[in-house]
Amino acid sequence: MVKSSKSKSRKNRKNKGFRKNTASARKINASTPYETCSEQLSPFGGLLAMIKFFDLIDFKQIFHATYRAPGRQPKLGHYSMVAGLLMLLFIGFNRIWHFTYIRLDAILCGFFRLPKLPVASTFWRYMDSLGVNQAQSLLKLMSVLRERVWRQLGLSYYRICIDIDTTVETLFGNQQGGRKGHNTKNRGKKGYRPVLCFIEQTREYLLGKLRKGETISGKQTAAFILRIKSQLPGCIRQVLIRADGEFQSWESVQAAKSCGFNFIIANKRCNPPFDAGTWYRPWKRKDIEYNSCVYQPIGWEASCRFVAMRIPKAQSASKQPVQCALFEDDSYTYRIFCTSLSGPAHEVVSQYDKRADVENLVGEAKREGLDAIPSAKFKNNYAFFQLVMLSYNIWRYMKLLAAMSQGHERGTREIPSLKTVASNTIRIARLKLLFIAAKVVKDQNRDKVKYSIHDARTPAMIHFLNFLDKARLKPRPWAAGVMLPQRFASET
Repeated sequence: MVKSSKSKSRKNRKNKGFRKNTASARKINASTPYETCSEQLSPFGGLLAMIKFFDLIDFKQIFHATYRAPGRQPKLGHYSMVAGLLMLLFIGFNRIWHFTYIRLDAILCGFFRLPKLPVASTFWRYMDSLGVNQAQSLLKLMSVLRERVWRQLGLSYYRICIDIDTTVETLFGNQQGGRKGHNTKNRGKKGYRPVLCFIEQTREYLLGKLRKGETISGKQTAAFILRIKSQLPGCIRQVLIRADGEFQSWESVQAAKSCGFNFIIANKRCNPPFDAGTWYRPWKRKDIEYNSCVYQPIGWEASCRFVAMRIPKAQSASKQPVQCALFEDDSYTYRIFCTSLSGPAHEVVSQYDKRADVENLVGEAKREGLDAIPSAKFKNNYAFFQLVMLSYNIWRYMKLLAAMSQGHERGTREIPSLKTVASNTIRIARLKLLFIAAKVVKDQNRDKVKYSIHDARTPAMIHFLNFLDKARLKPRPWAAGVMLPQRFASET
């Protein structure tokens, strides 16, 4: 009996992943022909990930539950106007007039379901209607958003560190609230003095406000600290506040104690007496010495602990000093802090030194749009301040989600371009997650976004979009009532 068998018995196996770039070399010269195409193109292909992120966290639901709408009734609705401003800032434009550059973008127009976006003056008129009430509602929106994103990421911090700092926004016109004050880069210029605080663990913006260009007072610092507790997710039980000398006052200390917060505040006004016999060196090879004492400054209602660090001043190059120091303190540089923490003084100072990273976060936020003053009215600038910081937080969450998507399935190979995106600046993250060319086409009577297989960032973007789609199909953690205590459940 003869059995016949097929000559090709091997199964066809589809190639998994992206193939190598097999495109042949192009020949572009002065005689190269050119023409137009019917497909819509977008340089911001990463906006699709932001749209999926909005759907993942139900951003529209949070917006309608927390946003306090102004009196003006726009034709597109309040959500579309605020989302348009957020997308403008998310892309990297920080002037409202810059809407002229993205009016015909395919993905943006598809999101708003318009053939083209309204003119820039439409968004400017809406911005002119915003004020302090809208800014406060945006802070409330960010607190609910933070709670949901933390649950989605599985973050549950028991203890966090909050870094508070003030900065200067120089004004070059006659804006309301501008004052002459501390401005090292532009001496004599008017400016604003906003105050911001960030969470060290996630590097996200927690709370802040735009202020007139005046030095912050003790009552204002106390009121600011008292508002921090309402912005925290429900899982947090311990908080450490780190601030510079501008926040040192009895009102600030009292506010931190009433909220149950630990604190380390740089000394600016007090001169606590340290025992000369209790200075110690934790490291024998360093001349740095530490000390601590309990002291009650004049006007304070209770005593507090002060820790000090002294560093010997550099001696002159000559063998003999020109003049001997009159007092022992003249030979040292002192750093003194007021704190509620116990433990060795050098550990407290080392904990405060970690606050130095907040300068980078403030500088990044200023580059994202805080330096852009859109209006001469203080109330408009007050609301724009919170819009910029909301866009800043969205970028933080996008980077955390992109890092979480790295090898989220067993056996998934790592995507090199997303490996370190969480630690990258927003400027670098835009190159990885936003500025990716895309084509919007009609396929089977449905709009589809296509990315080039010859772009090295495409595998990472497809991987991230698949991760967001799978997360959108799963039950939302905040809807199940698990993981974190639902501090804001009644508001949403």
